[in-house]
Amino acid sequence: MDINKRTILWIVFSVSLVILWNEWMISNGKPSMFSSNTEQTAKAPVSPAATVLPATGGVTTGAPGDSADPAAFKSERITITTDVIKVDIDTLGGQVKRLELLKFKGAGNPGWFGGCFGLFKACQPDAGKENEVLFDEGVNHTYLAQSGLVGGPFPTHNTGFTVLPGVRTLGDGKQVQLVMEAVQGGVKLTKTFTFTRGDYVIDVRHDVSNVGTTPVSPQLYMQLVHDGNKPVTDSFFNSSYTGPTLYTPQDKYQKLTFEKIEKATLEDEKKGTDAAMKGLHPQKADGGWFAISQHFFVSAFIPPANIARDIFTKKLSTNLYAIGNVVSLPTLAPGASAALDSKLYSGPQIAHLLEPVSPGLELVKDYGWLTIFAKPIFWVMEHIHSVLGNWGWTIIAFTILIKLAFFPLSAAGYRSMAKMKLVTPKMQAIRERYKGDPQKMNQATMELYKTEKINPLGGCLPILIQMPVFIALYWVLNASVEIRGAPWIGWITDLAQHDPWCILPVLYAISMFITTKLNPAPADPMQAKMMLFMPLAFSVMFFFFPSGLVLYWVVNNVLSIGQQWVITKKYAPAAAK
Repeated sequence: MDINKRTILWIVFSVSLVILWNEWMISNGKPSMFSSNTEQTAKAPVSPAATVLPATGGVTTGAPGDSADPAAFKSERITITTDVIKVDIDTLGGQVKRLELLKFKGAGNPGWFGGCFGLFKACQPDAGKENEVLFDEGVNHTYLAQSGLVGGPFPTHNTGFTVLPGVRTLGDGKQVQLVMEAVQGGVKLTKTFTFTRGDYVIDVRHDVSNVGTTPVSPQLYMQLVHDGNKPVTDSFFNSSYTGPTLYTPQDKYQKLTFEKIEKATLEDEKKGTDAAMKGLHPQKADGGWFAISQHFFVSAFIPPANIARDIFTKKLSTNLYAIGNVVSLPTLAPGASAALDSKLYSGPQIAHLLEPVSPGLELVKDYGWLTIFAKPIFWVMEHIHSVLGNWGWTIIAFTILIKLAFFPLSAAGYRSMAKMKLVTPKMQAIRERYKGDPQKMNQATMELYKTEKINPLGGCLPILIQMPVFIALYWVLNASVEIRGAPWIGWITDLAQHDPWCILPVLYAISMFITTKLNPAPADPMQAKMMLFMPLAFSVMFFFFPSGLVLYWVVNNVLSIGQQWVITKKYAPAAAK
């Protein structure tokens, strides 16, 4: 059979598009085309009535004296500032209402087309100048961290808290604390937030005291609330996952979706489930964490290890969802108390920051199914960057390193292509001679390959071997906050974003055109047209890819052209014989 390497290249191209589309589907919480659904919802419902959480509305006061008059409480926000975060905590419920990352700038909104030729950037002079904000509450966006007690008329995230005096900025110290307390139903809840210099972890301590005259059995809940909207930076070609994630020692890492929470709620409504329980789907666990993950960043509650808790997902209201834990506390006699120390990480998805916080938390930096390639790639790139100090030059150095590693394989492939180019006239003659007999044509072609010692697949092998590296590098650049906002030279100010002037995609098209010309010309006119179209198709796709990835491919092509030209020139004298 006449196997043509151009056909193989098209197969690789098509498979690559399918794989990238599949990864885009997974990143948006949709099912994989190749396997069973990788995202999971919480397991089958159980019905402990104590896990029913308070409604989102309503205000109850929590000042000592246990007043129940909502008008008696006026909420305010307390701002705590460290060297890496600025946090607003509301006295209404002790909720984290806003969290600003002082070391990371926002991405802005590049628009659907991606901003090619700088048109959209010119219309957005302030894009990317403001700090990245995680927790926030606005007209079209809600993202909050809440906690409180259930099991009685106890303090919740709707209860007014009294704030104890204290320092609100880190200053020259190592830590700063915010302490707030509320009393309701004979139970006193004290929340202590501890902020540490250089740390994105907020230590959250809950002290529960029975100040009444009868025993109580409270349960502590912690939850993250988020709307179901897509980030404004999302586009068709540059989409990312935003939604609940969790990790337990039993079921490991799970990726949930707001859509599935919505669907579960609708199923509960059809079954006539009690209104207070709608959307609540607990599963048991004795460790792990739960989080809201988004592109480059994550907010995760980490309760104490080895403490049993119910994990739940819940629809709170229209387009508003929650994921959380409910932890049972011991029965408290009058005068008794209990405490629970938890952590709230809210910051970048940087592996060396996530790993010490909790087992499995580094998994939120999602490289997809090519993690086995992506992690070593990023490890090598990190070490190169520690020397060069620029991620653009790091990508170039990494490309050269990969080229050297694949040099023997590439050289063999280029030698095969050079030999193929020399025998092209003979192949054309065979096609003319056996035009009406495909079987004899294939036999004669294979005999020619055998005589000339040519492997028809030799030119495709280097591309097939490098394809996993290419796709893994795509996810490394797409998932690594370290590269986000990193400039290279001149017009490339963010290697994690598309090329704003489309220069790199054009250079890629030129390099691909030169590569095509260096290869033996196809005898089939249709295949010849397809080979000329291939650089254009890739270039259009690369308009929307991270510029760092296109930079890798341009440098790879330039090095390949040099290598191929030298090898082709070496075999050129044989053509004259």
